[in-house]
Amino acid sequence: MSRRRVLVTGASRPAGIGAAAAAALAARGAAVAVHARADVEAAEAVVASLSGDGHTVVVADLADPEQVAKMVDQAVAVLGGVDVLVNNAALHVEHPVAETSYADWQAVWRRTLDVNLVGTANATWCVVDHLLHRPEGPAGASIVMVGSRGAYRGEPVVSAYGASKAGMHAFAQSMAVALAPHGIGVAAVAPGFTITDLTEELLDGPERGAILAQHPFGRVASAAEIGAAIAWLASPEAQWASGTVLDLNGASYLR
Repeated sequence: MSRRRVLVTGASRPAGIGAAAAAALAARGAAVAVHARADVEAAEAVVASLSGDGHTVVVADLADPEQVAKMVDQAVAVLGGVDVLVNNAALHVEHPVAETSYADWQAVWRRTLDVNLVGTANATWCVVDHLLHRPEGPAGASIVMVGSRGAYRGEPVVSAYGASKAGMHAFAQSMAVALAPHGIGVAAVAPGFTITDLTEELLDGPERGAILAQHPFGRVASAAEIGAAIAWLASPEAQWASGTVLDLNGASYLR
């Protein structure tokens, strides 16, 4: 990964998967653009924690196509180009069907898909456009999508999230076929339950027993474990894994 330039979306939470991916990539010598929707201070803290230098913060609401394009342009300008895109940003908003009004249901679905799926597609298009038109060409570049076990196992309380992640898996495989002739590898990871700042409360609450009962290892994943897998898929030696959706769930869901 030495001298590779990487854009990681949704990487501003210090204990999140995006930040863990940024850390793993930076540790391998990459220069990383850490994306935040609004919390620039948190993203700057993530950048400050990364090994090496040349890292930067980029800001965009991924639901806004214009902001997505500007985000990619900024990453290209500051890093000198982008070789790797990690599509990690995602909304996870509860909306149980029997307890959510029709208006709220529509709003959650629209916002979730706009960020998780359409935003991912737009970021991918912008990075691919850069890769295809840069002087050195696109060969050797990588795109990694962060999907979810929930795309297969089901997400009854956050169905829009689960559907968006299933869409990301399908999109990754479509892009793998479309971009292989250009020498660009595309893969996805499908993490199961992972300890982040957003899930710690669940593990500390009454749901802990049910969550751990799903996992034959008796524990859930760390963000660093997911980040390490993302870093490998983003590396040149992983190109032959293009088209893969890699399950990272500790045997908690088999398919």
